[in-house]
Amino acid sequence: MAHQRFYRGLASASLAVGTLASMRMLNRSTFELAGGEPTFRLLVRRFYSAVASDPVLRAVYPDEDLEGPIERLTLFLIQYWGGPDTYSAQRGHPRLRLRHQPFAIGPAERDAWLGHMTAAVESLELAPAVREAMLDYFDTASTAMINRPAQA
Repeated sequence: MAHQRFYRGLASASLAVGTLASMRMLNRSTFELAGGEPTFRLLVRRFYSAVASDPVLRAVYPDEDLEGPIERLTLFLIQYWGGPDTYSAQRGHPRLRLRHQPFAIGPAERDAWLGHMTAAVESLELAPAVREAMLDYFDTASTAMINRPAQA
């Protein structure tokens, strides 16, 4: 019975077209909705431009040249949000906690990282739902990377 009511509800052509458009939107990845690879490359460049001059975070990134971290984070985010799996093809499973374990990451480092990433996300022209999804993820992921207590 319920399925019959559903199909009667789709009788209107405009409703059907709207429903199909919504279904196509739901099937698109955040990667696509954000603008694809160029958006993620811009996001990460903006983030690392702030990291480069942040004394708290420079201690976490010991290499003078940030090109390696820039490329790795870009490829990871592209893959995470539904783009090509180049990151895993080159580096294997992300294992974020394990890869970050050698670096002293406490609440101060997490807060600095999240602050710069939030500013980078907010600098982009993203749909509100995409922006919110990214910020939620970065909040959760950055918290998960904490591996040292707060300094007294």
